[in-house]
Amino acid sequence: MKTFSAKPAEVTKKWVVIDATGLVVGRLAALVANRLRGKHLPTYTPHVDCGDNVIIVNAAKVVLTGRKRDNKMYYKHTGFIGGIKERSAKSILEGRFPERVVEKAVERMIPRGPLGRQQMGNLRVYGGPDHPHEAQQPETLNVAVLNRKNVRAA
Repeated sequence: MKTFSAKPAEVTKKWVVIDATGLVVGRLAALVANRLRGKHLPTYTPHVDCGDNVIIVNAAKVVLTGRKRDNKMYYKHTGFIGGIKERSAKSILEGRFPERVVEKAVERMIPRGPLGRQQMGNLRVYGGPDHPHEAQQPETLNVAVLNRKNVRAA
């Protein structure tokens, strides 16, 4: 018996929409990263982008457990000497682009490199309930019923 190895032409991608209202960020990100990579499929091939296209709506309503909302810091560097900047998760979630918390969580669970960047291109995150991908007829994935720990009251 030979080991199956998918070719990029043989891959069929599905569209999945996830409502992030009340979901725990880390658990959501782990599930989305597996979907983007294609690890949920029996035809998973490590060097081929065989994952799904994932749409996350209501990203502004995600929940961080414990005291992470106030204590978790996101760092960036301006490129100048001493130019490290930090922002708390709370300030990002209450700011202009709250979907960046979910994007960063998923991005850090995907391997770095050309394939990882290609897989991250299959992720769309929206802070509100609307998305412009109705034409793709995405399936709804209810993450809340997969495990009781996936949902936490705000």
